[in-house]
Amino acid sequence: MKLYYAPGACSLSPHIALREAGLPFALEKVDTKTKTTETGADFTTVNPRGYVPALELDNGEVLTEGAAIVQYIADLKPEAEIAPKAGTLARARLQEELNFVSSELHKGFSPLFNTTDSEANREAAKQKLARRFDNVEAKLADGRSYLLGERFSVADGYLFTVANWGGHVGFPLDRWPKVRALMARVAERATVQAAMQAEGLVK
Repeated sequence: MKLYYAPGACSLSPHIALREAGLPFALEKVDTKTKTTETGADFTTVNPRGYVPALELDNGEVLTEGAAIVQYIADLKPEAEIAPKAGTLARARLQEELNFVSSELHKGFSPLFNTTDSEANREAAKQKLARRFDNVEAKLADGRSYLLGERFSVADGYLFTVANWGGHVGFPLDRWPKVRALMARVAERATVQAAMQAEGLVK
């Protein structure tokens, strides 16, 4: 398999999942502005939507959308236990968290990357995003270590990826100590360190 990624983008989430599952894969970096890969290929021929992540399977098919990709990876290696078994309520809970991170947090950060937007719009986006992080903090208030309980899942990898953007767009996470504690736990995982090193995010 080959994962098309951009350093620090949402593609870090399936990158972490691949390492957690212990699956063999290759990486190909994408310039998201020019839509070209590091080998000079036109990335839109891989993913016509033009954004990462994209996972090219061994049979040549391409899977897109991070929440779908991480579940596919988890199901390829169920013994890694990074997602509950398909068809269970626990799996629906995982999908619930993945959808929340995708639609409410991931997309919530988008306006903050638009440096040409008005300060008023950026402030409104921050306030809305803050309410969403309040939701995550409340979920963690029961003392759980991860979003689904005491076991790391692909939802935690996605949350870690997205929440890390806060430091780049003037959205510090100081207000949410439980979120920061979860992120610290995820950051300590060897697979996460390896993924970040491979993308040049840490030394």
